[in-house]
Amino acid sequence: MTNSTIAIDKIETTKLKTSELALKARALFKWLIPPAFGLLMLLAIWTIISQQSPNLPGPIKTWYSAIELFSDPFYDNGPNDKGVGWNILASLQRVGLGFGLAALVGIPMGFIIGRFEFASKMCAPVISLLRPVSPLAWLPIGLLVFKAANPAAIWVIFISAVWPMIINTAVGVSKVPQDYMNVAKVLNLSEWKIVTKILFPYVLPYMMTGVRLSIGVAWLVIVAAEMLTGGVGIGFWVWDEWNNLNVEHIIIAIFVVGIVGLLLEVVLTQIAKKFSYE
Repeated sequence: MTNSTIAIDKIETTKLKTSELALKARALFKWLIPPAFGLLMLLAIWTIISQQSPNLPGPIKTWYSAIELFSDPFYDNGPNDKGVGWNILASLQRVGLGFGLAALVGIPMGFIIGRFEFASKMCAPVISLLRPVSPLAWLPIGLLVFKAANPAAIWVIFISAVWPMIINTAVGVSKVPQDYMNVAKVLNLSEWKIVTKILFPYVLPYMMTGVRLSIGVAWLVIVAAEMLTGGVGIGFWVWDEWNNLNVEHIIIAIFVVGIVGLLLEVVLTQIAKKFSYE
């Protein structure tokens, strides 16, 4: 191999590396710049509004307040004075319990409704009637039945999160190809084997979509429910800070609720993609 050939190879290798770097830089630009621009625009609008409203703290003041707040998020000075970390964990615990109960009821119910026409026709008017009801409208019923704020909040989460699971699971079952069911009849499979070997694998992506939607609804509802029921939780913490006229902490709580909700959504979206046929 001559020196000129070696030099040409080095030039081509350099060009290839430069091209790869350019593609990576372009991909990074497309991934990073639009969200960064959106956040900067939000901060700019927030700053302008805070300058027009003296009672509304701006981004810088809120940032320093957040640093102070999260320097000790797990302090405990009694039942009515806990750090923001404890309040977030308490809310997540309620969401986990209500969401888990909704899954235990909603997913099997979705399979029954999608599998049997009689059950579908029987439940259709009930679901159509109850699903549009505002979640907080169920709170007084929970307080009346359970006689305590914590189970009432869990009840509100349950009744809000159960509908997406029922509906999406039932839709998935109804879309199972008839050929699959014909094969099950030919093989004389039991109902248990039909559910576990045919329905469940096919319905899993639909079911995971319902789960993802339900967790978003559950986290959305818990803040409002805790504002009304009190106790430890991010919703109660927001209301308590409002009573103390600590607006910086209210804004911080808004961002905390958004970030936690986003993380829950991202985690379940990634799980749902694992079971997608697309």
